[in-house]
Amino acid sequence: MLIQMENRYAVHPEQVKRFTTEELRRHFHIPTLFVSGELKLYYSHEDRVVIGGAMPAAEPLTLNAGDFLRTEYFLERREIGIVNVGGQGTVTVDGEAFVLEHKDFLYIGLGHEDVQFASSSGEQAKFYLVSATAHRAYPTQKAAIAELTPNHLGEAAASNVRNLYQVIHADGIQSCQLMMGITQLETNNTWNTMPAHIHDRRMEVYLYLDIAEDARVFHFMGEPSETRHLVVANEEAVISPAWSIHSGSGTANYSFIWAMAGENYTFKDMDFVPMDQLR
Repeated sequence: MLIQMENRYAVHPEQVKRFTTEELRRHFHIPTLFVSGELKLYYSHEDRVVIGGAMPAAEPLTLNAGDFLRTEYFLERREIGIVNVGGQGTVTVDGEAFVLEHKDFLYIGLGHEDVQFASSSGEQAKFYLVSATAHRAYPTQKAAIAELTPNHLGEAAASNVRNLYQVIHADGIQSCQLMMGITQLETNNTWNTMPAHIHDRRMEVYLYLDIAEDARVFHFMGEPSETRHLVVANEEAVISPAWSIHSGSGTANYSFIWAMAGENYTFKDMDFVPMDQLR
């Protein structure tokens, strides 16, 4: 099995002020997560989160970081959240199989040695992965998107009508520090996370989904007084440091999977940025 782990070091905001577009993309943009028959992993030094994609073909793929983590197995000191963004697939955890339909979630706690990904017949599964360090074991648990009730937020006047699904969090699937969910914008709505906020105690990563081939999302990042943007296509991710805003506007509506990890486990721990302070 081909394993690829790319190292992404943390960057000081003073450096980012001078970055070119290419440098911004090299440090914060994840262009390729899903390659048939491969497990692709990105190790971020922002709260030591691992972001990845598994796209099993004829043979299953095993969750394995090779020698990169210097542990006996991937989840020896970690937990992981998984979302299937492709066709039906199965995640097998120490012999127990979990069938995931499109946009179903699975949480796997610390200590599970054997995790395998397989596609069912038909369209290949695409398993999006976010893993954080863990200090205790929580139960493995699946959440089917069809059985979840979203929070309906936003208003048409602000072009941000959306459905927010909180899945892995304090009042949902329990974890050590990983929080994860999905937000789906309704037709003719394009803005996410505006007014913007930061949370200096947690990093965040977005995976953008449901973007048409000829559409894009303009993802805004940086300190509130020094904003920059990344142009993002379908199934591409962006790493957001704790000091950075993370907001976006698309040329059409889209969805995004958000995941956070860091110092605390409080979803509402956000410092909102007044509009007149954005630059």
